[in-house]
Amino acid sequence: MAEKSLNGPINMNDTLVQFQTDMRRGYANGSIGIIVSGLTWLISAIVTYQYSASQAVWTLLIGGVIIHPVSVLLYKTIGLSGNHTKGNPLGNLGMEGTVFMIMCLPIAFGLSLQHTQWFFQGMLLIIGGRYLTFSSIYGIKPYWILGAILGIAAYLLFKNNVQSFGTLLTGALIEILFGLFMFISFRRNNKNI
Repeated sequence: MAEKSLNGPINMNDTLVQFQTDMRRGYANGSIGIIVSGLTWLISAIVTYQYSASQAVWTLLIGGVIIHPVSVLLYKTIGLSGNHTKGNPLGNLGMEGTVFMIMCLPIAFGLSLQHTQWFFQGMLLIIGGRYLTFSSIYGIKPYWILGAILGIAAYLLFKNNVQSFGTLLTGALIEILFGLFMFISFRRNNKNI
């Protein structure tokens, strides 16, 4: 006979929903991080326009490193924690996705040695793939749409030989608009926060 838990049966779906709710509340559906990432793409586009695409590669790489700390600062500024509850395994999934993305950077950098714009198009694919996991982390299906849009955009930009500036502006536009959509959605569903 199976031993019953002291706290009653555990419903893994309820537990997953609780973890996802914790992530949504701590990070406002991930919205600020997406907006900061989009602004990083926009700054890189400005660097490409003013200086060079190779300098924009480094701008995007260095900017990417500070997306999380800048996002946490902005979350705190608007009164949110910018963090998840200790022990929430979805926080680990988010970190694992970040490590995987970092491990893909040499591939994108290698592409830039052939054609600089390929770095940015490769990064759109890598970041789009990472956003797919956000659907599980936050329990929000539109992250599949964001991942697909970034992937399709990367393919079309590559196929049409769009230069770095156009690719960077495309990435910025997609992320900023989607981030704003996610923030408005968060605020609409959490009026008391």
